Amino acid sequence: MRFDLITIFPEFFSGPLEHGIVRKAREAGLIEIHVQDLRLFTKDKHRTVDDRPFGGGEGMVLKPEPLFEAVEFLLGDSMGDAEAKRALDSKTAIVLLSAAGKRFTQETARRYAQMERIVFICGRYEGVDERVAEHLATEEVSIGDFVLSGGELPAALIIDAVTRLLPGALGNEASSQNESFSLLERAEQSEAGALHKALSASRGLLDYPHYTRPADFRGWKVPEVLIGGNHAEVAKWRRACALEKTRRNRPDLSSL
Repeated sequence: MRFDLITIFPEFFSGPLEHGIVRKAREAGLIEIHVQDLRLFTKDKHRTVDDRPFGGGEGMVLKPEPLFEAVEFLLGDSMGDAEAKRALDSKTAIVLLSAAGKRFTQETARRYAQMERIVFICGRYEGVDERVAEHLATEEVSIGDFVLSGGELPAALIIDAVTRLLPGALGNEASSQNESFSLLERAEQSEAGALHKALSASRGLLDYPHYTRPADFRGWKVPEVLIGGNHAEVAKWRRACALEKTRRNRPDLSSL
C-alpha cells in the first residue's frame, strides 16, 4: 500500500513515521510512504502556496493550482477540468484533511485498509480553496471536533491507524480485531465467542480493562474473574466493563 503526503512542511514527517508498527511495516515492504513538498509546484520566486480569499475575511487560504499539480504529478495524469473530470481508480483515494471534513473513525480506517493508494492533502492556514474539496479530493476528513494548525498530525495518525489493519503489520493478527472500536465486532467459534456475539448488539464499544502480572500491585488486585479460568464468565465481564467505560467516557458511541 502506498501513502502520499502533500505538505508545506515535509520535514515534519521525519519523526512520526519512523517508529513502531509504521516503521516495521515500511521495512517489511507492506507500505510505502512518499512525502511531497507542495512548494515545488509554485511558479513565483517566493514559492507562494496561499492567497487571500475572495469576499474578504481573516487569514490566508491554500491555492488550488499547486495542489492540483502536485496530485497530478504523483498520479501521473491530469485530474481534468470543469468540462471533463478524471475518474479515479476505486483503489485510490485523495483525502483532504480539514476541520470541516467527516469524522475519521475505525470504520474509515478499515475502508482505507482496502485501498492500494491514498494521497493526503495536508491543509494549512485558514483552509483550502473549495475547488480542491469539490473537484480534487475524493473525500474531506477530520480527526475530531477541534482545530489544528494543519493536516500533518492527522495524516500521521491516520497512517498509523490504517497500517495496523494491514495483514502482517502486527505480530499478533488478532490484536487489531480485539481493541477499542473493533471489540466484539468479531466472534470466535467458541463458547466465549458465542457469548460475545450474543451480547454485542451495539458496535463502537471502547476496549475492556487489561491486567497483567503482578496479580497484586500495591494492594490493587486483578479481578478474580480473570484468574478463575471460566472463559464465558471472562467474556461476560469484559462486555460489562466495556459498556460501563463507553457510557462513562464516550456516551456518544452507545445508545444503551
